[in-house]
Amino acid sequence: MAKISRIFNSQAKTVTFAAFLLAVSALASRLLGLARDRLLAGTFGAGPELDIYFAAFRVPDFIYALLITGGISAVFLPVFSGIFQHDSTAAWKFVNNALDVFSAGLVALCVVLALFTPLLVYFIAPGFSGEQKEITILLTRIMFLSPIIFGIASIFSGVLHYFNKFLIYSLAPVLYNLGIILGIVFFVPYFGLQGLAFGVILGAFLYLAVQIPAAVNSGWSFKFAFQPRDPSLRKMFRLMLPRTLGTSAYQLNLFFITAYASTLGAGSIAVFNFSNNLQYFPIGLIGISFAMAVFPALSRSWAQNNKEKFLHQFHSVFGQVLFLAVPVSVLMFLLRAQIVRLILGTGQFGWLETRLVAASLGVFALGIFAASLVPLLARAFFSLHDTRTPAYIGVAAVIQNIAFSFLFVWVFAFPNIFREIFVRMFDLPDINDVAIIALPLAISLSGIIQFILLMAFLGVRIGGLRMKEVRRSAQKIIVAGFACGVAVYFAIHLATGFLDTRTFFGVFGQTAAAAIAGTAAYLAAAYFLRVPELAAIWSSVVRQIPGQSRKVIA
Repeated sequence: MAKISRIFNSQAKTVTFAAFLLAVSALASRLLGLARDRLLAGTFGAGPELDIYFAAFRVPDFIYALLITGGISAVFLPVFSGIFQHDSTAAWKFVNNALDVFSAGLVALCVVLALFTPLLVYFIAPGFSGEQKEITILLTRIMFLSPIIFGIASIFSGVLHYFNKFLIYSLAPVLYNLGIILGIVFFVPYFGLQGLAFGVILGAFLYLAVQIPAAVNSGWSFKFAFQPRDPSLRKMFRLMLPRTLGTSAYQLNLFFITAYASTLGAGSIAVFNFSNNLQYFPIGLIGISFAMAVFPALSRSWAQNNKEKFLHQFHSVFGQVLFLAVPVSVLMFLLRAQIVRLILGTGQFGWLETRLVAASLGVFALGIFAASLVPLLARAFFSLHDTRTPAYIGVAAVIQNIAFSFLFVWVFAFPNIFREIFVRMFDLPDINDVAIIALPLAISLSGIIQFILLMAFLGVRIGGLRMKEVRRSAQKIIVAGFACGVAVYFAIHLATGFLDTRTFFGVFGQTAAAAIAGTAAYLAAAYFLRVPELAAIWSSVVRQIPGQSRKVIA
């Protein structure tokens, strides 16, 4: 038992291994998410029951995204880190005060929203019948418990991040999805749709419960400390405001995209969402995992006024994210049709939809490198206690995306050279309406501009990024990425001569062969070119093995 406790309370020794833990947990969570969706579809089908559930889920999830993911999760760690560097007792008092005040605020907010739920449901689901609205109101009120629980859990998550206890934290989202699955299997047969809401609450409770023992092991113990006027707490809430603004802009951007896609023809929303989910998969595994893993280290370095260490950590993770994102972008671009056929090509999902989703995924792939680096850049600002700059740049990116969406949809509406380039690139000459690919193009372009702006303003903020070594590595990574693309291209055509690509297993074999060939070519080129990120990632994994160097993230 003691050995198990040591494992769960162990600290990640490198940023790379911490990112690996987070990436594995993200993969496990997403796979459980697929199992959850299959169970939902198998139990209810695509009918009014799931419409009610998803509508009821929207407002609690919006609170979670706005105040927790977009707020407290971004600002708690830098403030806690700064206090802990000077006075650990004061830091633990700050944790208890944050728990008391933030949870009380969330309870008050959710109670008020519960009173106004009928009005909220009227705007969210105006097409529902009276009976459907009543059930939606009930489920929404039940699920208002989840943001309260997640709010408490976010404080403990910040503590575990500071002490590099990523293993426990990485299990939390897995348990959340597991709770929902348990709700579908065991609660729904007895409680109907309410069982789904109970499953969400169970998942949120498991998300919180798994983190508390590790927080206690780190030194936390609960003591009532409700002091809303505490200067550190007020600083944390001040930092939350611009971050929340940026998150709200992103959420409104999603509403805009959905609304605009609905005007582009039947199936456009589905095409966009399918391709967006596919392109977000590597961003979550690479970009967000590395950004979350290095965030505590960046916060500590800046709190210690150690700019050199801060820059070293930033450069290291920047290069590693780029090293992983480039081949993924190449693979997703060249294997886009195969990926879509393998994951979505079944049942009523036809060849026309496959081609449009594949084209959209290909356009998304052009901006994956930037989208993977934006989370790192944002957290670099958060480490400086600066949430305003990334929020303002995020709002600017949303405005750019809206403008680009209108522009590109207009451009794709009539024959012209620009439209012809994309039609030929993605082999869509026989499809008249290709306007849907304008939306991922707008997102990719605005994302690249957001990346450039974040880089520029971060350099100004800290007096220069000194990216000479990173630029040299980036040039080598691009060359290795070209080698990857060449290998994938020839492997695709070579495999076609041996495999029947009209079958699932034929497409799978073609995809696997091309991906292996491309990855091997990329690694070989990186080794030959002496790309430092290859050695850094390898040494970080080896360093985690018992008996090897025990260098700790610092």
